[in-house]
Amino acid sequence: MTSGDGAWLPQAAQDRLARFSTSGVRTSLLSVPGAVGIESVGLTPVAEVMGCIVQQIGWTATGGYGGYGAPGFGMGMSYGYAVDFRPYVQALYHGYNTALARMVTEAAAMGADGVVDVRITRSHLGQSNHEFIALGSAVRARSTRRPAQPFTTELSGPDVAKLMQAGWAPARIAIGIAVQAQYLDWRSRNQMSVMAGNTEVAGPTELVTLVRHQARDTFGGQAREAGADGAIVSDIQLRTWEEGDDNAILLGAEAKVFGTAISRFHTGPRAPRNALTIMPLRSVQQGPTRKR
Repeated sequence: MTSGDGAWLPQAAQDRLARFSTSGVRTSLLSVPGAVGIESVGLTPVAEVMGCIVQQIGWTATGGYGGYGAPGFGMGMSYGYAVDFRPYVQALYHGYNTALARMVTEAAAMGADGVVDVRITRSHLGQSNHEFIALGSAVRARSTRRPAQPFTTELSGPDVAKLMQAGWAPARIAIGIAVQAQYLDWRSRNQMSVMAGNTEVAGPTELVTLVRHQARDTFGGQAREAGADGAIVSDIQLRTWEEGDDNAILLGAEAKVFGTAISRFHTGPRAPRNALTIMPLRSVQQGPTRKR
């Protein structure tokens, strides 16, 4: 089974869809506040949906030097050669996007209009195999108007309700990924020595700042491509590693930004700015204590 964008569903997912259409049982990953929250804005839980892919991410030659696809597993590169991480970044996007596309395909087959509270994970299964999973709760709008394709968001049920009450709607999950590496110069190596004391290390600072900026910029670009008016960042991740020896140390950094692109649909009443999650006992009027 495929969707309009070519997302293929494994046989197990197709069997799950068949059971859904005949059993009449509706399941959800939403908490009670989450389910109540989305019901308040006209969305009804349909079922939990999932998309996954196991993908090998290994060394990929792209011509010349620097065609390494999976940093951190022994680059074996000499000082001065450039490092091309594009195959590795493309492999990450393929994993995340395929998992999301299969999740959306399953949701669309169930007649859903969106998927909320999406959880995106990547796990190392050994050797060069990595599993990408997108897991969320499909919802359907109590409306005669249907979107062209289901929306996706990492926001929880209560957050989706607040967002829509404020006149905004989730459009799609956006992901920004950036990977860079650089050799440590003499200045940075001196700053990292045991005699340097508590001081900033210039090279690593510049590197992590760069990859975070590139990941955030790519994340914003995905939101613009979706025609959104804004985006909400839900998570920013950073991973660093080192390769080389005393003669040449290569420092690498990988940054990822996850979030939801959102669009304005009306300028109606605003959602409350503060949500009361705990009722303070001091505000409760207590009656006289009964003697036993």
